[in-house]
Amino acid sequence: MQKKIEDFLTSLEVEKGYSENTRVAYKNDLSQFLDYLEHRVKPAVENWEEVKKDHLVGYILYLKTDREYASTTVARKVAAIKSFFHFLVAEGFIKDDPTATLDSPHVKRYLPRAISQEDVEKLLEAPGTHGHPRALRDRGILELLYATGMRVSELVALNLGDMDLASASVRCFGKGGKERIIPVYERAVQAIDTYLTKGRIHLLHEPEQRALFLNQRGDRLTRQGLWLIVKGYVKEAGLQVPVTPHTLRHSFATHMLRGGADLRNVQELLGHANIATTQVYTQISNERLREVYDEAHPRAK
Repeated sequence: MQKKIEDFLTSLEVEKGYSENTRVAYKNDLSQFLDYLEHRVKPAVENWEEVKKDHLVGYILYLKTDREYASTTVARKVAAIKSFFHFLVAEGFIKDDPTATLDSPHVKRYLPRAISQEDVEKLLEAPGTHGHPRALRDRGILELLYATGMRVSELVALNLGDMDLASASVRCFGKGGKERIIPVYERAVQAIDTYLTKGRIHLLHEPEQRALFLNQRGDRLTRQGLWLIVKGYVKEAGLQVPVTPHTLRHSFATHMLRGGADLRNVQELLGHANIATTQVYTQISNERLREVYDEAHPRAK
């Protein structure tokens, strides 16, 4: 049975050109399913032709109850199994597809979490009490994240030439390498300028290094490194709500729409291919407005 999984993974590489990370994810998901069939099903399933819909339903229940996986994780694993059985049928390894009538697990859609403008301000001010180069860098990072709504991966990929202080804008490359130019408000421009003139030079080890944001070794700052930076300032600012680097992106979008920005403009700034993705933030704004109304009018509940 493992041989068929290997054949499937090979087809993903040769025929579909899937990345190594994607193939590893498929391998893990399918290996876990195989382990379930061999060790948790009585009698054990010995070949793929023996797999029935009841086995699949039992596996989904096992993932949800015994393993307590999130619905998104379960849905991903089921999708991998479906793709695998489609392959087995197409290649003539099995005759019937047990996943043909299997519904994909319902995935609960969670709204992105934004924080208040007051909490954003506390976070942006957190590095201001320090004068060392890393603090100047961190202030620039936080200001730029909130000023542009960039993804973390986009921010750490920035090079010196992508930041245009004169025009108060930054160029970044989003998903699929799509380029966009984002305006940057004055306070963020000043924070970046201060970092470039007083901070980056002390972090720089190699003159040819073009990365905008550097770590202590003089290398490009990583996403993991940025996450740790934000985590530290969240604690220092005393914020009592969950905050990740991506939270600033959510907050940027929510606050822009709440301030009257056009939905299409916010879509372009965020680099969303589909406007439906951006519309999620209107729900956050509306929910927060209802909360404010309820707090101000308790008798109206």
